[in-house]
Amino acid sequence: MDARLRRVNKEIADCKNDRSSNIRIDLIDSSPFHLKGSFPGPQDTPYEGGHFEVDIVIPDSYPFQPVKMKFITKVYHPNVSSASGAICLDILKDAWSPVLTLKSTLISLQSLLCSPEPNDPQDAEVAKHYTTSKRSFDDTARYWTQIYAGGPGSRGKTETKESVRDEVAIAGLEKAHVDQFEALGFERGKVIDVLRRLNYRGANVSKITEDRIVEELLK
Repeated sequence: MDARLRRVNKEIADCKNDRSSNIRIDLIDSSPFHLKGSFPGPQDTPYEGGHFEVDIVIPDSYPFQPVKMKFITKVYHPNVSSASGAICLDILKDAWSPVLTLKSTLISLQSLLCSPEPNDPQDAEVAKHYTTSKRSFDDTARYWTQIYAGGPGSRGKTETKESVRDEVAIAGLEKAHVDQFEALGFERGKVIDVLRRLNYRGANVSKITEDRIVEELLK
C-alpha cells in the first residue's frame, strides 16, 4: 500500500470515528481518491439547516499538493461559483500545507460559509449582491439553502406560478422590479438576467436608471 493510500484511508477512518464534528467523508465509487464530503450549514447563517456536499479529488502527490474540492450542492456565496461549485479558498491553492487533512479542509469550507470574503470572490455577481444589500443577499442565500440543500421550509415546486416566483427569488431580485420591465414587453428570462447582471438590488436601484436597463434589454 503506497503512502498516499495509507494517508487517505487513515483520514477517512479518523473522520468516521469523530462524531462531534458532523463532518462526513464517503466513497463515491470504488476509488479511494474520489470522495464526497458533507457537513451541516453553520448556525446563525443563511446556510443553517442545510446539508452541503462537496466533491473531493485526491491528486497523485497528496498530501504535498492540495486536494481538489468543489461544491456539489448549489450555494449562494461570494466565494463559490453559483454555476460550477468552484471554490475560492487559499488553502485549496497556495496556502495548502501537508499538515492539513480532508476533515480540516472541510471544516474550513464550513467556516467560509460563516465568513464570506467578497473582496476575493469566485462569483463576482454574488459578491456585488453581498456588498450592495446584505439583507437581500441573506434572503437569497437562505432561499438557495431551502431549495438546494434541504433547509427549513423546503418543498417541491408544483405550480407554474410558484416556479416563476422561485426563478426571481433564486436570482435575488424583487418580483415588482421584474414585473415592471416584463410589462414593457420584454421576455421574463431576459429581464431577470439583465437585472441580476446590473445588480439591481438594494441601494443600487436608485443608481441605475430605467433607460439604462431598457438599453441593456434591447441588446
